[in-house]
Amino acid sequence: MADGPVIAVIGAGFTGSLTAVHLLRHGPAGAQIYLIEKTAGFGRGLAFGAHNSSHFLNARAGNMSAFPDQPDHLIRWLSARPQLGPARADAFITRGAYGDYLSGLLRAAIAGADGAERLVLVPDQATALTFDAAGAALTLAMGRTLRLDAAVLAVGNLPPLTPQGLGLERLSPRLFANDPWASETLNGIDPQAEVLILGTGLTMVDIVLDLIERGHKGPITALSRRGLGPKRHEQVGPVTPPTHSYGHRPLSRWVAERRARAEQVGWRAAVDELRPITQAIWRAASPTERRRFLRHLRPWWDVVRHRMSQTVADRIDALRDSGQLRIVGGRVVDIEARGPLALVRWRARGETAARRLEVARIINCTGSGADLSRSDDPLLQSLIAQGAVRADPLGLGLEIDYACQVLDVAGHTRRPLYAAGPITQGYSWEVIAVPDIRNQVADLAAILTARLGAPETAAAW
Repeated sequence: MADGPVIAVIGAGFTGSLTAVHLLRHGPAGAQIYLIEKTAGFGRGLAFGAHNSSHFLNARAGNMSAFPDQPDHLIRWLSARPQLGPARADAFITRGAYGDYLSGLLRAAIAGADGAERLVLVPDQATALTFDAAGAALTLAMGRTLRLDAAVLAVGNLPPLTPQGLGLERLSPRLFANDPWASETLNGIDPQAEVLILGTGLTMVDIVLDLIERGHKGPITALSRRGLGPKRHEQVGPVTPPTHSYGHRPLSRWVAERRARAEQVGWRAAVDELRPITQAIWRAASPTERRRFLRHLRPWWDVVRHRMSQTVADRIDALRDSGQLRIVGGRVVDIEARGPLALVRWRARGETAARRLEVARIINCTGSGADLSRSDDPLLQSLIAQGAVRADPLGLGLEIDYACQVLDVAGHTRRPLYAAGPITQGYSWEVIAVPDIRNQVADLAAILTARLGAPETAAAW
């Protein structure tokens, strides 16, 4: 058995699985790692569990290696599996193929030296975490308790929250699907009827393609306040990040500078130049500036930053050209059930008169619910009740420090509790994409090594 510290990683999607792999690779010597996942399957999560061949990664394969120190790791893995996609840095592979890559990393970790003893996959739900002078105790839904030296929250994106004030809570599940990724979301829809999607981002794109794959022939309307649809990837040459200081520089100046830069090099390159320093810019911004960014600029940032592969963009363009898909800007006025349909009154952007839609299903694609105060997850509720965590004031998950250690309600880091991935967006903003998360969890493994024991000898991957 392992004779080092005991660490629980809660959540086995991309963030949690990669955290476990990095802890085995560079973590404390002899560490015992429990990887805990409440849903079926390890190593995929919601993002990479889909096997729909229409679901492609939104980034090129060359940017998707699991290891910062091996940027070609995914390409080498693909070269031995040509059936899963081209082994080229500029290629877009399916999410299912990337899920195979991630689950393969876990299998390789278990098959390595002492891997089966040191990495334990636990198919259970974490329901409570308490702390004492000796460390922590994690309670699982099936009644087991694990003694720990440290715990890492890697719960990924929280379930979406129901948009308020629209009457959606009065609709039956037959008419309203709050979670776009639930297995029953697209079941039972009349293929000739109209469907309304709330939200016009990349999740909307996935749901539209799923509907089409299921043979849906009826119209699909995607509605958001501004009606901004995702942009497509295009080839961009080498980019040069700005070199000036991030501090004492209002976000408004960054916006003005990027607009001017876009006139010179194109908007894609102008945005991509910020990728290496986006987190630093966010951390240097004041709370007021962050709030203004989220209120006024976030929709535009999401559109230009998170793009579709060209293959997916071609399909979406074709659906829009045919009239089957329309992406519109406006607000829902009210919604009510009318027999087998939902009557939606909505006001188009710039108009005063309300329009009407009769739809067979409304699907919420407005994004994940990062507001901890509205989460019903028992573990998070337990931590909130103890005062062991503090919600980000802008509703972007929970607060952490530079070492990914969670701040308690008083702003202290007195507990051996850490967090990684999208739930830490309030600290880093850009921590939902693979390159950002892999860097974060690699740093976290080094931090836990420094705090809990000597480093593990690096394994070959």
